[in-house]
Amino acid sequence: MDIEISKLEVEDDLSPVEQVCLTVSNEDDPTLPIWTFRMWTLGLLSCVLLSFLNTFFSYRTEPFVITMITIQVITLPIGRFMARTLPTRKFSIGSMEFSLNPGPFNKKEHVLISIFANAGAGFGSGTAYAIGIVDIIKVFYHQKISFLASWILVNTTQVLGYGWAGILRKYVVDPGEMWWPASLSQVNLFE
Repeated sequence: MDIEISKLEVEDDLSPVEQVCLTVSNEDDPTLPIWTFRMWTLGLLSCVLLSFLNTFFSYRTEPFVITMITIQVITLPIGRFMARTLPTRKFSIGSMEFSLNPGPFNKKEHVLISIFANAGAGFGSGTAYAIGIVDIIKVFYHQKISFLASWILVNTTQVLGYGWAGILRKYVVDPGEMWWPASLSQVNLFE
């Protein structure tokens, strides 16, 4: 009976799109560590770095956009290097115990680092849209806007975008018919 239920669950998880079935694996290893020191360090660093670089280069006549794939390729050897060199000793903070190096660098860590990088890269389109609003206020209207007001404006628009994505998730992400061809190359690169 349990075997029949698990077969139904696997069949239910299969995508109706052939390209997705050929590229994306349905198997998961729940024993792999995810929230590791390596993931947080490389993920936050890649998010901040891509956000800064894409904003910096957006002011050029021909903007230079650095995408998440660049970080995806660069962080694999860095993550493996960190797995070889970081200490495996366990540290305790209160009742929590953790290690800087819980084992080999794995695919789940790599995917999360790439998600962080994608958020910093503005989802491949460069900077956050509200940066343009701040620029227009300063350059064209010659008005002063404080750093705090600018920061709140940019973060508010970004969080609104994430909010709409969460609200529309059941229509845009969850259905098997909704597939994103550009993501297949990234998923294939993780393999």
